[in-house]
Amino acid sequence: MLRSLVAALRFLTIAPIPGQSGMAGDDLARSTPYFPLVGLLIGLACAPLAWLLSLLLPPAVAAVLVTTLLFAVSGGLHLDGLADTADGLFSARSRERMLAIMRDSRIGAMGVIALVVLLLLKVTALASLDRDRLPAAVVLMPVAGRCAILVMMALLPYARPEGGLGTLFYSRRSRLAGLWAVGFFLACAWLVTGAAGPGVAGFTLAMLVPFVLFIKARLGGATGDTLGAACELAELFVALAFSCTLW
Repeated sequence: MLRSLVAALRFLTIAPIPGQSGMAGDDLARSTPYFPLVGLLIGLACAPLAWLLSLLLPPAVAAVLVTTLLFAVSGGLHLDGLADTADGLFSARSRERMLAIMRDSRIGAMGVIALVVLLLLKVTALASLDRDRLPAAVVLMPVAGRCAILVMMALLPYARPEGGLGTLFYSRRSRLAGLWAVGFFLACAWLVTGAAGPGVAGFTLAMLVPFVLFIKARLGGATGDTLGAACELAELFVALAFSCTLW
């Protein structure tokens, strides 16, 4: 159990964990149920810093730094997946060609556009929040992102017959893990925001479903890149939910 949690921390963050614990492939394959917990740890670590930045800096500047902090914690891993996904899906090519484009490490025009739009939306959504609401959003954003990975894995098969980064995680794929992720996200949302929690969580999940269906229609399944894209989009949807005056 501990080795799997350490493996999840190693994969999802840049935390300098000493030793060799959690580095075995089997530990990484068993680590996916711990993704939501790692998301919560990221959120709890970043929220106090976000609050402090909101005290010291103008809202827009604080929002830029908070957004940077959130993606820096994971080394930009999921942003890279979003860019590769956009390059492939919007290339107007065959399924096989889209998958090949997504595997290319070079970023194209669609990837750049996707990154710019996503980061601008995150920054403006966070900048619109008052100081009391910002920490709650920062706690829930990484939780939603890591839960979204499990939800997509539960709903879609792996798209690459030849294998790839996601193959190891899919070797122990479980739809129960997707249900666990949804339940964990709902519980965290309720604990952090109270009565508004179900609305924030429901909005995030409802916005995620069309993306999952779009991926299924275009690729027939998920890849490591689309899992990263789902993580980033779920974080954005939480920020947008908090920026809505209904909550």
